[in-house]
Amino acid sequence: MRTMNLLSDRRTTLLGVLLLLVGSAACTAAGSEEGAVHRGDAAFAQGDFPEALAEYRLALRQGRDDVETLTRAAQAYARVGRIDEAQRHYETAIRQDPSVADIAASDLLRVARIAVERRDGIAAAAAVEAAIQLRPGVSLTGLALPLARHFSRNAQYGKALPFYQKALAEATGSTPEVIMEMALAHQELGDCERALAFFEQVRPEVSAARRTEVDWHVGNCSYLLAVEARDRGDTDDALRYFRTTIDLGEPRNRLAQAWFRTGELLADRGQNTAAINAFERVISDDLGEGQALRERARERIDAIRFPSGGGGRF
Repeated sequence: MRTMNLLSDRRTTLLGVLLLLVGSAACTAAGSEEGAVHRGDAAFAQGDFPEALAEYRLALRQGRDDVETLTRAAQAYARVGRIDEAQRHYETAIRQDPSVADIAASDLLRVARIAVERRDGIAAAAAVEAAIQLRPGVSLTGLALPLARHFSRNAQYGKALPFYQKALAEATGSTPEVIMEMALAHQELGDCERALAFFEQVRPEVSAARRTEVDWHVGNCSYLLAVEARDRGDTDDALRYFRTTIDLGEPRNRLAQAWFRTGELLADRGQNTAAINAFERVISDDLGEGQALRERARERIDAIRFPSGGGGRF
């Protein structure tokens, strides 16, 4: 009988322990469900963004998909550099409350500025592009120029140009360096006509040492535009652009061709004396083109002076 009572008491004790453990587990689960957002807020305030994100994600998995929780999760995603996920969560929140777009843009631009300070152009660009998609027209004060330079360094000139334009619009003082960089971006994109406009704008403002560089680019773009004009039959433009290259004396490796092609265009117009003068410059000046082009120039002079002798067009 006593043995039976002892067994009964042990079963009762064991049952109590099990009930206590189950109750404790239930309380812990309930606490996790109810406190994830609060724990996330505490971690975020302490700068522990990965921990904050883990708690916000827990809350979302448990069905807390309200605007506030989505926004908190988006902010945490942004702070840990997961910009795509941040944007997706912001978009979901914005569908519920369009006013969240302002919060989203502000937070993403804050992340972009932090990235700029760290010289992390990739993260800054991703955050700014997400901000623009979520809130078109958002101000990029202080960010436009670093982003333009980031895209230029990575040969993404088409992306760089809109940011250069924003940087110019924001500028309050002298901007020759920015204009120069815009000119170079246009040149890299093959748009020499616009590049020339910017080079000409900046040329009077740069130092004497830098002007040589500007002259090289102006002369090179002018030469390329001259060839394009000649090919489409626009002799006036072609002669004007070749003259710019010749007057600047840059680039040196294009001068002989510029003189030769100028001579060709003038000869076609019947301006024989001017054409001969141009061809003679190819012969007399040391322009680095070698003997072959000088021989062609002599042939063209002979063809002009002695028409019966013939002579082919270059």
